[in-house]
Amino acid sequence: QLQLVESGGDLVQPGGSLKLSCAASRATLEYYAVGWFRQAPGKEREAVSCISVTGAGRNYANSVKGRFTTFRDNAKNTVFLQMNGLNAEDTAAYYCAARRTTFQALCDMAGPWYDVWGQGTQVTVSS
Repeated sequence: QLQLVESGGDLVQPGGSLKLSCAASRATLEYYAVGWFRQAPGKEREAVSCISVTGAGRNYANSVKGRFTTFRDNAKNTVFLQMNGLNAEDTAAYYCAARRTTFQALCDMAGPWYDVWGQGTQVTVSS
């Protein structure tokens, strides 16, 4: 059973950058599409981005387009989320999720599509 562990969350000033990692164990991540989600206190979980099995398909929430980039390194069994231009609205717990799929170039931004979830990493943007 695939397991996911997020890391890289931290306290950062507005305008700063962070790189989150979603490391997989017990299975190879190369057959899985991966999504990033976040949840702020008192708010519903929202999709941030997703990346397909091949990495050719990537989607982003409008709120992060142009600032966030997701990419994968299958040799490291890890998917990354590079976050630039952070602002207070990006403060949340960030989660990665995965689903094994035969769709090579597609990924889904809907949380229920994924069946393996990590524990999350906290990102706080504050001066």
